Amino acid sequence: MTQLDGLQMLPRPVRDSQSEMSQIVLPNDTNPLSALLGGRLMHWIDLAAAMACHRHSHSYALTASIDSLDFLAPSHVGDIVILRSSVNRVFHTSMEIGVKVWAENYVQDVCEHICSAYLTFVAVDAGGRHLSVPAVIPETDEQRRRFDEAGKRRDLRRARMEKRRRNS
Repeated sequence: MTQLDGLQMLPRPVRDSQSEMSQIVLPNDTNPLSALLGGRLMHWIDLAAAMACHRHSHSYALTASIDSLDFLAPSHVGDIVILRSSVNRVFHTSMEIGVKVWAENYVQDVCEHICSAYLTFVAVDAGGRHLSVPAVIPETDEQRRRFDEAGKRRDLRRARMEKRRRNS
């Protein structure tokens, strides 16, 4: 193991993974009611989550699951969609990422929370083999809450997978 390898496995604060991206909603992103397509937003959420993973793990990362994706309000043509993501918790080779999405109507000077999502990614090397991921260090009360809740979501996800396996 090189000195660089050792440094890459040191725990990292949540703030090191925090990412933000913005997209303007264009007509080809919308349905006949000029509202943002859910699938397009899901794609953007996946990209925002991947950025947080890459920043934290310094490796490739693949989407393993989406635990929760809640559409709270629509976004329309012309809105600026802002996606903020960060790693909530690390589980050896996997990471849970939280993504919070806002729609900004710059004409009306309004910004509304429109969606939240939790995704799990797995770190891999160029050959697709799972890699260990450095631990994440929550520093704020909000980050500690998200860290704790990520553990509960993992337990639920594992129970769901076990039930699915037994029923197959």
